[in-house]
Amino acid sequence: MPRARNPENRGLPARWKHEHGAYYYQVPAGQESMWDGKRKFRLAATLPEAYKVWADRIGVTVKAKTIGALLDRYMLQVVPGKKVTTQTHNRIAVKPLRAVFAEVHLLDIKPMHIYQYIEKRGGGTGARREIEVLSHAFTKAVEWGFIHQHPFKGEIRLTGEKARTRYVEDWEIVECLSLESKRKSGSVLAVQAYIRVKLLTGMRLGDLLRLTMSSLQDDGIHFTPSKTQTTTGKRMVIKWSNELRDAVEMAKKVRPFQSSSFLFCNREGKGYFNEITVWGSTCFDTYHQ
Repeated sequence: MPRARNPENRGLPARWKHEHGAYYYQVPAGQESMWDGKRKFRLAATLPEAYKVWADRIGVTVKAKTIGALLDRYMLQVVPGKKVTTQTHNRIAVKPLRAVFAEVHLLDIKPMHIYQYIEKRGGGTGARREIEVLSHAFTKAVEWGFIHQHPFKGEIRLTGEKARTRYVEDWEIVECLSLESKRKSGSVLAVQAYIRVKLLTGMRLGDLLRLTMSSLQDDGIHFTPSKTQTTTGKRMVIKWSNELRDAVEMAKKVRPFQSSSFLFCNREGKGYFNEITVWGSTCFDTYHQ
């Protein structure tokens, strides 16, 4: 019976380890020549880069027989082509899937196993998202010729997610905008500036956090919505109004780093949205930086 994997290594491909701040591949005996003569090969410090290095070394033409092998190829070939945010969510979803299904043969998975998985995972939104990833991986398995048909597509019925019942009310926004700040920049003033620009433009969080000084042009705010950046790539222009111009000027004025290229930035002048780590959705929890 194989030894149980350490918690930090669960969900990783076979023979992978995470230690000393990096991902390593334990090279099988006799294959050292493919890995610079090493028995333990350092892949990379981040998971996305580790997958890239691994793909370059082993190639991706081997026909998968298990779900674990299918997920490996899916992560190597499909996920890198998705939007950055989706890539991150997919990598999170694959870990519990691999922990449960890695050794299961592609032909052995049945609809009842999907129901059991969702029940074991608590039936929440996270479990459903994980099954969506698994389902798409099996769709690719059909495309790649691993199997003849999808084993559970159209065979499972899941109850819908509960609609959101809590929305921010007008009085809450008024209260937030009326808060007094103890600082002349950043902190409360920066959040208030963000709220004003958000209300006047309706822009998504990620698009707002990506705004730079070059986005602010004579006729308005120019930007490409991240949601359509990889599809139509169409740029949008939000025309200036007196209120919007005042809100943007206030946002510029209260920046903690005045020479930053970003409209919303921290004390070092860096933006709150990182295209690699997709950090940004919780940026206002750290606006004290």
